[in-house]
Amino acid sequence: MQTNLSEAAKRLPHADEAERILRSCVHCGFCNATCPTYQELGDELDGPRGRIYLIKQFLEQDTVSEKTQQHLDRCLTCRNCETTCPSGVEYHKLLDIGRDAIEARVPRPLGQRLLRSGLRAVVPRPALFQALVSTGELLRPVLPVAFRTHLPRSVAPARQRPQATHARRVLMLEGCVQRSLSPNTNAATARVLDRLGISITPIAQAGCCGAVDYHLNAQDTGLERARRNIDAWWPAVEAGAEAIVQTASGCGAFVKEYAYLLRDDPAYAAKAERISALARDIVEVIRAEPLERFEACCDQTLAFHCPCTLQHAQKLGGAVEAVLKRLGFNLTEVPDSHLCCGSAGTYSLTQPVLSRQLRDNKLDALESGHPDVIATANIGCQTHLDGAGRTPVRHWIELVDQALNPGA
Repeated sequence: MQTNLSEAAKRLPHADEAERILRSCVHCGFCNATCPTYQELGDELDGPRGRIYLIKQFLEQDTVSEKTQQHLDRCLTCRNCETTCPSGVEYHKLLDIGRDAIEARVPRPLGQRLLRSGLRAVVPRPALFQALVSTGELLRPVLPVAFRTHLPRSVAPARQRPQATHARRVLMLEGCVQRSLSPNTNAATARVLDRLGISITPIAQAGCCGAVDYHLNAQDTGLERARRNIDAWWPAVEAGAEAIVQTASGCGAFVKEYAYLLRDDPAYAAKAERISALARDIVEVIRAEPLERFEACCDQTLAFHCPCTLQHAQKLGGAVEAVLKRLGFNLTEVPDSHLCCGSAGTYSLTQPVLSRQLRDNKLDALESGHPDVIATANIGCQTHLDGAGRTPVRHWIELVDQALNPGA
């Protein structure tokens, strides 16, 4: 694709990067075939190719409108298009650049500003988020359905974690909302790793990965959270921690991008590169271990929903399914497993109507094999799908923990 950036655009941060990505696109349209929003809405501007043209138009002609912003907002950043693209267009990087530049030019309505600032204030703060969830539980009988669907149907309490006794040590990002919505997920991870001879070194100073701020166009704040995590993890990394484990694939995808996001920061570029190299989704750790020596008791039929951040961002599609099969789980086939469930971080709150449509489509596909339970690998997907009140949804590591310790 030919480009001719305006003088104003050339002065924008990362203008060279935007131009490089634009030029890699051959506007073939293959991306639209796997774009959830294009399939749902049928509008060229609600598909990757159309959004690329909108960003190109802005950078070349310096023209932008609320409509431009709306079409970019509707993107899930699921990165399905990147998996499909034969030219290797790094669409999500261009989208981040375009969204950030357009945010500075197009004032949002008051309601949107309040919602976005509220999400940024609450979601990355576990104590505040827990207080909000607890209040929601008390008011559940009188809450509108649209609010109730964002509360967990039930919360399994966190079971006891094992003592750190093994020579092999990893770090684990505890996450933000997962502590309130599914507190047993990380405890289950600790128990499964303990069975494999791996202990978790707790790092209390590590907090939100930064994705919430970054993807709500507060990119500087998101990067500052990344720097704080790097500082928190660094002593343990230098002491020999073999990995930084994430149980939420959305967080994992973002931590793996620290190296790219901080590449121009002289104080953090080298450290960020090492942190990203050590970042592992929990499935990457577990699949490398001799699982066949364990006797797993698993009599449930599962449907696995592979989050977009796992299959398209981290390129780990099929990895969890392979581990579950090695342990003896019975998995159903899931049609259109490449498509997004509509959660996409805060998308279910900023684009509720479209998000629910995508959720119901995904549940229809997941339930087509009549599973007893749906498993997934990201807290956002888990809460979003479970909020429909249909087949129960749990993190897959909890099911593995339960299968390895059936009497516990």
